[in-house]
Amino acid sequence: MTHVNGPERSAEEIEEPEFTSIEICAGAGGQAIGLHQAGFGHLALVEIDAYAAATLKANVESHPGWVWERENCDVLPPTDVNDFERDKHLKKSKELFQRRGLDLLAGGVPCPPFSHAGKQLGKDDERDLFPKMLDLVEKLNPRAVMIENVRGIKDPKFEDYRGWIEAKLQGGWYRGDDGQMVWEEGLGYKVCEWDVLEASDFGVPQLRPRAILVAFRSDVLKDVKYEWPAATHDEHVSVAKALEESMKARYQPYFKGADADRARKAYERWLDTARLRHEALREKGGGIAPTLVGGSKKHGGADLGPSRAKAAWKQLGVSGLGVANDPETCKKKKSEDRDLFGPDGPMLTVQQAAIIQGFPPEWQFAGGKTAQYRQVGNAFPPPVAKVVGQSIADVLRAARERDSKKG
Repeated sequence: MTHVNGPERSAEEIEEPEFTSIEICAGAGGQAIGLHQAGFGHLALVEIDAYAAATLKANVESHPGWVWERENCDVLPPTDVNDFERDKHLKKSKELFQRRGLDLLAGGVPCPPFSHAGKQLGKDDERDLFPKMLDLVEKLNPRAVMIENVRGIKDPKFEDYRGWIEAKLQGGWYRGDDGQMVWEEGLGYKVCEWDVLEASDFGVPQLRPRAILVAFRSDVLKDVKYEWPAATHDEHVSVAKALEESMKARYQPYFKGADADRARKAYERWLDTARLRHEALREKGGGIAPTLVGGSKKHGGADLGPSRAKAAWKQLGVSGLGVANDPETCKKKKSEDRDLFGPDGPMLTVQQAAIIQGFPPEWQFAGGKTAQYRQVGNAFPPPVAKVVGQSIADVLRAARERDSKKG
């Protein structure tokens, strides 16, 4: 594969990252991107979905900013995290893990067990991977742990389950299934925070609250104080601002010729609608997108969510009834009437959905349109992962400096 920034550097020239990480349930790389930007070099990326695993592999192999990972990260083929084992799967990164240990174990464990959109079966849902995550904490002994999930896990009905997770990490009492209190010795960690961050507070033009747990090994934390990330944006980035450039680029090829008049009017109508929505709700943080959802493989093609979400998109001048073809495919298939000129406005392309999630523009997704959209819709926004990663790195850095002085 040709790299966009010239020839590969030799292994000797590649500077090691300040911190190391392993990520499970890595998806299409939203969390991996953010942690990478925060200074973490990935030793392994573990994902079961074939398309998402292909996305990770293709991007790590092609982008100049990921040279270190190309040489040192085990980007696994589709792998069930329940089958993941350090000695079996760490090949490129085996020596580095043995020499440096692991700074961060991170994972966006599946959300359906706790999602308001599902049955909220919690630990009774076969997709619940919190037990496996805790098992990996014990086996990999990372200095820090980061677990991301939907805000539904913070609901009162899951209080006992959260108590068990916290007790497994840091020791203490929790209420068992029979209602009796049980003592757990713990794995030697301190849960510093388990709270909800709203993606729109960090420049993501979308309403996307995520519950994030951050814990540190007690011997690492000691006297260092952990600081929960503060909002980076006083005013939310609107959909109008986020998509203006890409939307214009989609309509511009039609500004001349038979469709010129309706193309200009359609683009201006979308922009005016999105801007007016933002201005009307500016004081309430309006003009941002509803939560993108990836949907399930068991159901049909991709769209922008349930009826309520589609109605919110319509107020932003966007049709939520499906996902548009990319511009080249749109031309080839002559799908302009559906993709650009529908009565409710244009549909989003996969790349525009990725903008709404906070992905960098160069990140590409493997598979067909529906598979790509599901990867985007299920992602953890990179800007949120970045600020959490930075907050973890601050503690690791301070602990390292403290211990070096004592040494």
